[in-house]
Parts: sequence; C-alpha cells; structure tokens
Amino acid sequence: MSYSKSHVILIAFAIDTPDSLDNVSAKWIEEVRSICGPTIPVILVGCKSDLRPPPGSPNASQYVSTEQAERVAQAIGARAYKECSALKIEGVDDVFEAATRASMLMREGVPAHAGHQAGRLSGSMGHRRGASNADDGWEDKGRCCVIC
Repeated sequence: MSYSKSHVILIAFAIDTPDSLDNVSAKWIEEVRSICGPTIPVILVGCKSDLRPPPGSPNASQYVSTEQAERVAQAIGARAYKECSALKIEGVDDVFEAATRASMLMREGVPAHAGHQAGRLSGSMGHRRGASNADDGWEDKGRCCVIC
C-alpha cells in the first residue's frame, strides 16, 4: 500500500462480509493512524450495497447494517460513512466527492474528525457524471488523493 503524500484515506469494507467491517477496527484504522498520523481524514466506505436485503428479510442479519457501519465510523473517528454499489453505479460519485471535500478541508486546516457525516446514499443519487475534458475548468495540479 502507498500512503505517500495522501490527504485522505478511504477504508472500504464489503457489506456482505461482516468480518471485513471487523477488520476496519482491528487492523486498518490502526495501520492508517500509525503511518499517517491522527490528523489524516478517514472515510469509511461500505461496498456492494446492492447485495443487502431489505430490513426484516430472513438473512438480513448476515449483512452489515447501515447502523452498524455508522457506529464503527464514529468509533474510528471517520469524517464520513458512505455506501456505494459499483455494479449499479450508486453512491460512487458521492464517495469521491466526500474524499475530495475531506482533502480540501484538510488543506484548509479543518480537523480530521470534524463534522462526521454518516449517511447512506442510494437510489438515483449515485448517478455517473460525464467524463471531464480539457475545457471543463479543471487543471491537474498534482495528486490530491492517493487511493489504494
């Protein structure tokens, strides 16, 4: 893994694999904090949200609930918790927007744990935006995020 020059860390787990959420607290946050220090903003990302069955389903307890993940996000001092489905392209843009915002706030000196924004994003909110081009006003000024 590469943490060099990172401004924000995304820690992802699979919603259909509860052990992966356990590893966030047991392994990943400790590694991030020991290498990057306590000030780097962390965003907890629940992947495969499309696989979670509706509440009350017979096998719903075999999946990580939004509430469980939000509790872990708060416990590890994450700036935000986001859910996404790459398969359905839901919430993916929101994950990257949260990472960009956290990076920008970090550069402005806002504490890493400020404004924990837990929230599940689903439905049409996760639409794919058009690809950027040279005339869109964005200019590459170096890496602002390293995503592992």
